[in-house]
Amino acid sequence: MQFEIILPSVVLGIMLFFSFAVAPIIFKVLKENDARKFVRTIFPYYYLINLMLISLICIFLFSKNFINLDFYLLVSIATLFAISLFILMPMINNARDLKQDTKFKYLHAISVIINFLQIIILIYVLF
Repeated sequence: MQFEIILPSVVLGIMLFFSFAVAPIIFKVLKENDARKFVRTIFPYYYLINLMLISLICIFLFSKNFINLDFYLLVSIATLFAISLFILMPMINNARDLKQDTKFKYLHAISVIINFLQIIILIYVLF
């Protein structure tokens, strides 16, 4: 298998596992306060690891001069991970801390939409 297939597949696997296994179970298994602490601890790693893996793919494709639609789609996925990690997640945490429930729900919904959009794009790129 090729590098440009393996890493996007790994990222897709991580995303699917977090979306359909980890995230739904967290608040069912842990007490609310513990669940919040866990989410605030795990999700920065989730975004950062995926950002680094997708960035590696983009660097590899760029170095091989494979600049095509898939390259730009992967760059967009990396950009969305960066936005989620450095902008959206702090805003979500701040809204939660300030008990701004409407703002929290809105920002959280945006993060979920971004996550699913990234999954759809990765499936397109891989298949």
